[in-house]
Amino acid sequence: MHEYTSTTRVWGLSCPGSPEEVSRARRWTRDILRDSPLVDDAALIVSELSANAISHTASGRGCGSFRLALAVSPQMIALSVTDAGGTNTAPKVTQQDHDQDAEHGRGLCLVHALAHRVVIHHSEIGCTVTAELFTAASS
Repeated sequence: MHEYTSTTRVWGLSCPGSPEEVSRARRWTRDILRDSPLVDDAALIVSELSANAISHTASGRGCGSFRLALAVSPQMIALSVTDAGGTNTAPKVTQQDHDQDAEHGRGLCLVHALAHRVVIHHSEIGCTVTAELFTAASS
């Protein structure tokens, strides 16, 4: 393989921290993954992670923003959302029973249910949540 070629492709997008950007992030993901059988799961994961960044961190305040990264290889799709931090609490999945009609509180549970693996990484600039979806090629 030539040293400058790779089977992994990576895209990035920076978004202002406003609620309208969640749909933009979802459309961006759908455009990139339009031929993948995992496009619906990936778009839903990006929606949940982007909404969480805006709702629960400094990303949704003032001039806040969040960043998305999308890496695609024959074996995996990795979706990462990095928020602007500013909270003392880490993202976590709550295992408590939720009201079936509740509109909030189930986002990370849904991400964990759809993804094959979820990794949460904290840094000085914020928190990155990465959801990995394994493709049929990884079997």
